[in-house]
Amino acid sequence: MSQSERSSGYRGGPPMGGGRGPGGWGGPGGFGMPVQKAKNAKGTFFRLVSYFRPQTPWLVVVAVAAIASTVFSIISPKLLGNITTDIFEGYVQKLRGLPGGGVNFPKILDLLAVLAALYVFSAIFSYVQQYVMAGVAQRTVYALRRQVMGKLARLPIKYFDTHPHGDVLSRFVNDFDNISSTLQQSLTQAITAVITFIGVIVMMLTISPLMTLVIVLTLPLSFLVTRVIAKRSQTYFGERQKRLGELNGHVEEMYTGHPIVKAFGRERQSLETFNEINQRLYDSSWKAQFVTGIIMPLMNVIGNLGYVLVSVIGGILVARGSLPIGDIQAFIQYARQFTQPITQLASISNVIQSTLASAERVFEILDEPEESNDEDLTDGLARVSGDVGFNGVSFQYTEGEPLISDMNIEIKSGATVAIVGPTGAGKTTLVNLLMRFYDVNRGQITVDGIDIRRIPRSRLRHAFGMVLQDTWLFHGTIRDNIAYGRRDVSLDEVIEAAKAARADHFIRTLPDGYDTILNEEASNISQGQRQLLTIARAILADPAIMILDEATSSVDTRTEVLIREAMHHLMQGRTSFVIAHRLSTIRDADLILVMNHGQVIEQGTHQELLAANGFYARLYMSQFERQNAGEPVVAT
Repeated sequence: MSQSERSSGYRGGPPMGGGRGPGGWGGPGGFGMPVQKAKNAKGTFFRLVSYFRPQTPWLVVVAVAAIASTVFSIISPKLLGNITTDIFEGYVQKLRGLPGGGVNFPKILDLLAVLAALYVFSAIFSYVQQYVMAGVAQRTVYALRRQVMGKLARLPIKYFDTHPHGDVLSRFVNDFDNISSTLQQSLTQAITAVITFIGVIVMMLTISPLMTLVIVLTLPLSFLVTRVIAKRSQTYFGERQKRLGELNGHVEEMYTGHPIVKAFGRERQSLETFNEINQRLYDSSWKAQFVTGIIMPLMNVIGNLGYVLVSVIGGILVARGSLPIGDIQAFIQYARQFTQPITQLASISNVIQSTLASAERVFEILDEPEESNDEDLTDGLARVSGDVGFNGVSFQYTEGEPLISDMNIEIKSGATVAIVGPTGAGKTTLVNLLMRFYDVNRGQITVDGIDIRRIPRSRLRHAFGMVLQDTWLFHGTIRDNIAYGRRDVSLDEVIEAAKAARADHFIRTLPDGYDTILNEEASNISQGQRQLLTIARAILADPAIMILDEATSSVDTRTEVLIREAMHHLMQGRTSFVIAHRLSTIRDADLILVMNHGQVIEQGTHQELLAANGFYARLYMSQFERQNAGEPVVAT
């Protein structure tokens, strides 16, 4: 199970009858399977249907093709029965020595030709139905997926801060897959099942109402048996899913933390835990599969009981001469087809419920409030000098829990501002407010004297460059990753930025140099090298204001010195905000803001704050003493 599935709650169900496929008693979503249901199934259904309106002409083609294909397949058993009757009656006449006895081959060949044509036309219309429906389903999901992707780009950072990433990924991947497969398969199956059920009933009634009644009377018994077994199996399947989640969680933890497991010699304990969980999974899985596995044998018994009664009654009717023998053959074929649409509809109903639950989760994203549209704002930052001001700023993430209260700071252009303080002091919050990831509750933040709420976010953020402690690189070449912040840059410019970030040397040692492909997690280079690339990316973007959130935390001491030199050169003439935990790295800052509980409790240069012998001095000296004692300095 993937991380996204575990984060969102795995909704899939185990196939019941050994994976008999769609339409079988044990098909996906069949009887006895635990299914997640939508909270508002009716509203979600009509909303999902609305996405089919542009595809209405094609849906008409699908319906016509489904009807034609099903009708041709329903007529075939009756025609085959007529062939059997003609052969039987001709043979009987021949035995009795009656004129015209024997097999009438021309007539039989004509009927066989018609039968072959019916099968061919049924197959053609079935192909048309599936082909057109595949296009309808994919175009519908394509439009919905584009809409959701556009919505994700317009959602505020708050949404991603308050929703697990695995849950968002699950909605965009797993739920869309569920919707896509249902639209493509289950809808056509539902149409075919309904038409088949009606057609089979009509054909059986035209042959013998009495035998039709016998077959219909076995139906409640089938439902009763299935309901009793399904109720029992749901308990076992729920237990199985719980144990499966435990097993997958344990394996994932042991795999991702394998070096630690090895280092502390916990292999034996890990294996014992695995065996214990695996045994519980085995017990619950065995019970679930056994209970659901007896559905098909019991259904076969009930079906065979119906066939026996049909054969006895049919034999009597044939003996009396009130029913042709070929109709018995046709009726038995119809009797076999009779239960198929019922089981299909039962299976599809569960699949549709699961799909509506998936659609509801997707629609929840579409219904989330977006960032306010500010592209029509007229104030801009054509030429940013870098003056930044916090004027009476107050902010809280949660109502009733203020984090920043009445903050007032004036920062001149070109200044290097370091922000220090304990965890939860509000350091990163300042960055979020500067970038308008969140808007202040009261007061205003200005850039060059302009309230940033009067500036379009896209223009405001273009003035900032960010280097975070958690590196982010995408699957692509090193050159493309460095050039991510600017368009149409030359290789020479990329190389210059890499040199400034002291990354050029290690890049050239790679087999493909700047064309080296980074994998999805950029794990084919070290953490420190990933940090150097993000710094090079910020250098190439050439912003007016730089934000560095512990940007050198993942590099060695020598590289840190080189990067600080490059950054010092880069920051000349630019306003820079540096969030730092190691206080030794910000001694040269023009201004140090010491934060605690959302307040700036001290501000000044390094020397001024040491002379004041306050909070900063105690914090600095505690780190200095730990360094002298040889203890690791942990981020505050």
